[in-house]
Amino acid sequence: MRPLPSPARNPYWRFLVAGFRGQSAYPLAMLAGLVANATFGLLKGGIMGAAVESAGGELAGYSAATMAAFVWLGQGMLGSVNLWGGSDLQTRIKSGDVAVDFLRPVSVQAAHVLTDIGKGLFALLPRGLPSVVIGILVSSMALPPSAGAFALGLLSLLIGIAVSHASMYAVATTGFWLVESRGISVFYMAFSGFFAGLFTPIYLFPDWLLTVALLTPFPSMMQLPIDVLSGQVTGTAAWQHVGVQLLWLAVVLGVGHLTTRAGRRRLEVQGG
Repeated sequence: MRPLPSPARNPYWRFLVAGFRGQSAYPLAMLAGLVANATFGLLKGGIMGAAVESAGGELAGYSAATMAAFVWLGQGMLGSVNLWGGSDLQTRIKSGDVAVDFLRPVSVQAAHVLTDIGKGLFALLPRGLPSVVIGILVSSMALPPSAGAFALGLLSLLIGIAVSHASMYAVATTGFWLVESRGISVFYMAFSGFFAGLFTPIYLFPDWLLTVALLTPFPSMMQLPIDVLSGQVTGTAAWQHVGVQLLWLAVVLGVGHLTTRAGRRRLEVQGG
């Protein structure tokens, strides 16, 4: 009987681990990110807390505790979800190095997305967890009501990270046609943070704008994981959140796959 293959021999597992290890090479950048998270978390927490208090103790379904959880969980996720529009793939397309990627016997999409997810997972350690600890110390933020809810929240968080990087990969593939895709990235950055719940909970939006937000993958990156992790939604509603996230993950991966295939046919390398 042949032994089962070791995960360490799987090339896609190695891409994930490489991203995780590669991000660990920048401890000072992680520290600077944590300081920024804490600083803006205190400012944002004060503003949102005052908004809840002025509304009589509840605002769009948020109490002071759940609003504090929204603020600090969001700050903890900033280093892990890609709302900033950057991607190594953009540089490799512009330079023509992506042609080498296509020669390898692995999926270009999986290689880039898994590497970026690995980077995001590492950022949870020096930036994510300390940010949440700071939030617990300086506020009465809500916590998951049970171990099961916490486990589901972690799953939702992982899916949110994956959705963000898979979406950015799909955006980066526009470089096959545009070559210089930084404008698209800036456009993506402007909308992703707003609709993901980076600034305020999307439930504070007018009904029409909330509907627009929910028709995009952006809430699945941050707002929905925060809802599940904080206990803002529980039971069937929490599972529905995860189901929506999985749906959007399948959509953005599918779009990225199709644009990669089309882009490969379109690829022109200077001098080649």
